Amino acid sequence: MLHVNNITLRMEGRILIENASFALPPKTRMGLVGRNGTGKSTLFRAITGELQPDMGEIRIRKGARLGAVAQEAPGGSQTILDFVLEADSERAHLLARAETETDPHEIADIQTRLQDIEAHSAEARASTILAGLRFSTEAQRQPCSAFSGGWRMRAALAAILFATPDLLLLDEPTNYLDLEGAIWLENHLRKYPGSALIVSHDRDLLNASVHRIAHLAATHIRTYEGGYDDFQRLLAEKQRLDMAMNAKQEDQKRRMQTFVDRFRYSAAKAKQAQSRIKMMEKMQPVATLIQNPVAPIDLPNPKKEMAPPIIRIENGEVGYEPGKPILRNLNLNIETDDRIGLLGQNGEGKSTFAKLLSNKLTLMAGQKYQHKKLEIAYFAQHQLDVLDHNLTPYDHICNLMPEASEAQRRARLGRFGLGVHHVDTKTKDLSGGEKARLLLNLIAFNGPHLLILDEPTNHLDMDSRLALADALDEYSGAILLISHDRSLIERCIERLWLVKDGAVTNYDGDMNEYKKLILQKDRKRKTKPKPDTKIAQRQATADARADLAPTRRNIARLEQEIGRLQQGVASIDRALASPELYDRSPAQASEFNRKRSRALERILMLEEQCLHEMEKLESDT
Repeated sequence: MLHVNNITLRMEGRILIENASFALPPKTRMGLVGRNGTGKSTLFRAITGELQPDMGEIRIRKGARLGAVAQEAPGGSQTILDFVLEADSERAHLLARAETETDPHEIADIQTRLQDIEAHSAEARASTILAGLRFSTEAQRQPCSAFSGGWRMRAALAAILFATPDLLLLDEPTNYLDLEGAIWLENHLRKYPGSALIVSHDRDLLNASVHRIAHLAATHIRTYEGGYDDFQRLLAEKQRLDMAMNAKQEDQKRRMQTFVDRFRYSAAKAKQAQSRIKMMEKMQPVATLIQNPVAPIDLPNPKKEMAPPIIRIENGEVGYEPGKPILRNLNLNIETDDRIGLLGQNGEGKSTFAKLLSNKLTLMAGQKYQHKKLEIAYFAQHQLDVLDHNLTPYDHICNLMPEASEAQRRARLGRFGLGVHHVDTKTKDLSGGEKARLLLNLIAFNGPHLLILDEPTNHLDMDSRLALADALDEYSGAILLISHDRSLIERCIERLWLVKDGAVTNYDGDMNEYKKLILQKDRKRKTKPKPDTKIAQRQATADARADLAPTRRNIARLEQEIGRLQQGVASIDRALASPELYDRSPAQASEFNRKRSRALERILMLEEQCLHEMEKLESDT
């Protein structure tokens, strides 16, 4: 499907990839991993043809459809569902032709192809993908402009998954997803029918969804069979063998050099000494891949321990509009060393709860008790944009250490994991991972008692995620974590709370049980309870009509195509009714008869489809 042959890629004069080769066979999913800045996204741009490699070639199977998520999020008045449906360009083209085509033969060909690509079920398939990415039925009918950038990027992801290209390219697809969406995507990719190359730092997704791992490091790409855990094991074994081979080679060189030094000027041994010199010159050094250790993340511990609980809420209600609470009946405590993972779908109120704990929201009802000197650090992805992009990390640290010397400030920045080259770089020029490191260390600078982290791993590569996990393990204060990274939750969290139906409750299961629960909900057909009020009845009726709308539209389209084909058959019958046709052009008469037969066969097939859709409509009403 994809062959990358001896390519070299440079960016701003720096070699990112040198003489690298790998192949992606048909129906194979491969994860592309490597530290931030090694060239993974640049390689994607080369595969899509956005840039040309300096050397080598990239070949994609002739006729294969290539698909990647658009860099610009969709906008405008078009609905989310229509945007996703348009991603299947062949279906859109065929439907447009079907509207204007008059030749029965062409109409039959169009309808046959529409049948082959299952165009009749397109709306249902698109809706299923959008639902998996947590777009409700109502949201799917709203315009793209009504959504935030993150939700629009979800729509772009849904569009490319719906198009089902032969070669799918995904660059950090879970960055805009919550845990539930990431679980759905992981399961969806496991069943993807084509080939896929996926850049990701999500260990669970790479373990569950890919057949191979391509590792980009030190300008080279090496491939390994299996998921991410298999890759780590094989890489460690390769490094161990390479180090052993390197040590053996160095030992052999030392023995040869000792012989040469001893006998180079001996008449009897000079020939043997020259032979060993040539052998040493021909020895190829063993390429050993030793990763530079990633800079640690420093989270200072609280300076003063407080009596538990540090936060207590009784009968609390919180929301944004008076009289419309999002969360109700909050009764909970947070202890000094609690490690809590917050579960729940987007829109249920996880971020609202986090803002309540961080004092960005106040209770609408009930009581909240906390120590007066309680220090709280709140990290959320949107805060990356709050950083002053025209200031450097050194400028930021000056605001926190006004009395310190320059050496002390730079030493503290070193503990942030920002090297000397980044300290004086404007924030706008830092990578997403570097900004996340800077923000995390700035908010935790004074040693908070409670650390609230809302998706802290976005933009962090695998090694930096491990550094964050190490830092959380060492941190002695309380933690509230919202994350789609199940590995981080499993390692660092001891209690799980579930935000659902306006409540925050303990969840007694583990992450594997929660994953099963999410997948079961996705598979289970939703059943609507019988409404008790007239308003609810009208709402339920409206929802039912909306759910049946795709079926009704499909019936209307089938009836329209049947009518068009019948008109074509009538036109052919009028031509065949002329006796002169057989005398003047017997070949044309035969062609008309063939077209008539094909059109009648197509009409019969469409009528059967239409009958099936009508039966489905009747059974659902």
